[in-house]
Amino acid sequence: MGGEPTFVSLDNREGPEWRTAALGPDKHKLAGQLLRRLADRFAPGALLHYGQGKWYPGEPLPRWALSCLWRADAAPLWSEPDLLASDDTVGDADADRACAFVEALCDALGLDRPSPIPAYEDAWYHFWLQRRTPSDAKLDPAEPTDDMERDRLARLLEAGLDAPVGYVLPLAGVEPKPKPKPKKGAAWRSSLWRFRTDRLFLVAGDSPMGWRLPLGDLPADDPELVRTALCVEPREGRLHVFLPPVDSGAGFARLIAALEKVVRARGEPVFFEGYLPAGDPAYRMFNVTPDPGVIEVNIHPSASWRELAERTEVLAEEAAAVRLGTEKFRFDGRPTSTGGGNHVVFGGATIEDSPFLRRPDLLRSMLAYWNNHPSMSYLFSGLFIGPTSQHPRVDEARTDSVYELEIAFQQVARGDAAAGRHLERVFQNLLVDVAGNTHRAEFCIDKLYPSRQQPERGDLLELRAFETPHARMNLVQLLLIRALAAVFWRAPYEAPLARWGTRLHDRFMLPHFVWRDFEAVIRDLNAQGYGFEMAWLASQFEFRFPFLGSAVYDEMEIELRQALEPWPVLAEEAVTGGTARTVDASLDRVQVMVRGMAEERHMLVCNGRTVPRTETDGQYVAGIRFRAWDNDRGLHPTIPGQAPLVFDLYDRWSGRALGGCTYHAGHPSGVPYDGYPVNAQEAAARRRARFQAIGHTPGAMEVAPAERSTERPLTLDLRWNPPGGAKGGAGGKSR
Repeated sequence: MGGEPTFVSLDNREGPEWRTAALGPDKHKLAGQLLRRLADRFAPGALLHYGQGKWYPGEPLPRWALSCLWRADAAPLWSEPDLLASDDTVGDADADRACAFVEALCDALGLDRPSPIPAYEDAWYHFWLQRRTPSDAKLDPAEPTDDMERDRLARLLEAGLDAPVGYVLPLAGVEPKPKPKPKKGAAWRSSLWRFRTDRLFLVAGDSPMGWRLPLGDLPADDPELVRTALCVEPREGRLHVFLPPVDSGAGFARLIAALEKVVRARGEPVFFEGYLPAGDPAYRMFNVTPDPGVIEVNIHPSASWRELAERTEVLAEEAAAVRLGTEKFRFDGRPTSTGGGNHVVFGGATIEDSPFLRRPDLLRSMLAYWNNHPSMSYLFSGLFIGPTSQHPRVDEARTDSVYELEIAFQQVARGDAAAGRHLERVFQNLLVDVAGNTHRAEFCIDKLYPSRQQPERGDLLELRAFETPHARMNLVQLLLIRALAAVFWRAPYEAPLARWGTRLHDRFMLPHFVWRDFEAVIRDLNAQGYGFEMAWLASQFEFRFPFLGSAVYDEMEIELRQALEPWPVLAEEAVTGGTARTVDASLDRVQVMVRGMAEERHMLVCNGRTVPRTETDGQYVAGIRFRAWDNDRGLHPTIPGQAPLVFDLYDRWSGRALGGCTYHAGHPSGVPYDGYPVNAQEAAARRRARFQAIGHTPGAMEVAPAERSTERPLTLDLRWNPPGGAKGGAGGKSR
């Protein structure tokens, strides 16, 4: 099992890089500090690699990705961590030092001392670019602009276009052959690179020089020509070594050993970038990468519960040491997870050991159980749920999905090991989001099998509806998944699939019914001998469904809790560089529960409209759906904000309210909050202030009968007016 925990800064909660932006001024530095601390704990003798990550549409450059790589046999890959540079390393390296480094490396590799090739920026291209720049535009690297080309030109002109960017060493490994044996020291070979011009001119860009080599300008008909290269480039006074692709894991280890010999002799720390041995079983790796608003850690998988528990807690401990955490709050004080996800992955150590290939009915059992128990989809997820989220349930988007899923289940019979070969094909068109994206699904199987295009994939099922604010809470979730997988391995789950329809977003948006459904999950585990306790999930429940307040009148109690709301995604809008779709987060939902109410005498009224009552366990429960603030770009832009919610406990006999309470979506004064809460104490204070045990309607009241929708009988939607029913329903405005 493994996962992707995400973290935010504890000292700068309002910075764009910790809210929405993928990159920012502090994120790289903190990620580097976390990488080093985790390497010390998990992998002494590891190599630290500062490379390029994913490149997303609309972003000018690929994101960075920091990696920790070590040998699976525990032999050190890199012995002296002090010789690995960091963001705090101060140096004065220049092109001459880069050249000397390459020359020393040639000796260490036993090459016939080919001359390092200096690499230059394409002067003619940049002279042309300079001519295109407006005459009044400043070309000052100290004053960056929004024009990437202009900023690059300013930096290059200051450095001098005639100065080498760095040095290139064409390099490839020589694979040993049985006969004849290669002579000693012939593990590497190099060759001369000749170009139509006298110089090696790099492709224009901002990436490291190793990604900008003009390989297409090399002679195409020379089979002996080495077409991979190691590059050494000084940047900000520090040497960056670009690693070439190497055919074997053993060859990669030999190259790193030679590089460490050179670095040790020179006593100058370096950064490593370039290629790593992808998917090689001789190596282990974890990554630290940026995501919008968070730092993500792709932790290496664990083979046992003891390993999993230890790594989860070590990760949380080391993140806290560099002032990274998982506490995040909305303006109104509501606690949330970091938002980047904490998805769970599990499978086998190898394809041959895959539990899904060996027992395809395991995936079928999990899909069926999650379908029949919506609490597994909603109790552990983040704020953004529903058909357009990043982890929609299979039954949330299409009305025929459960029927089609049943047909797919018939292709995966119990004990049919041969069905494992077709497992991905059977489910790949069902486990998708509304746009057909296989990755953005609650059960993501796009890493289940390796392919020629993606050989690093293999036997990973990803459960994406899991987010958590705390390591211990995360461990309980992981333990729950392990227990359910063990149950289904012993006895496949074969109950008929439930058709929830509109009940899914009516009943299971309310915490009461989520918790009752989860009680059934725990009973199933206990019946199979797995001693789970509901108390272990109490903190998860309180985090997911915060208590908002309660008021007591005449031995009757009104209690409010936060409920779930599947925010709608709106239509496409044109933005700079393409199109975007916005989420309407102005919709909100709360659960109201009344205890001690006499059905023949009392009614609960919200903003003048009678709340539908559903009795459960001797109490009445309902959901209130409303627009929390004005949103002229929302789903229904002409409906104004409907907060605060004023609740009246109405007495039919007297025609008056006996009491009530008021819930504000924002600050009770109506003045917007000044920034996000700085800590949990301030967040809790904001939540408490938004509920007031006063504010009911004074005097005589006229109350219409309860409005009960046939599609959503548990919910009063203040935006919807039934034919001939009450109009309005808007309370005061709050932001």
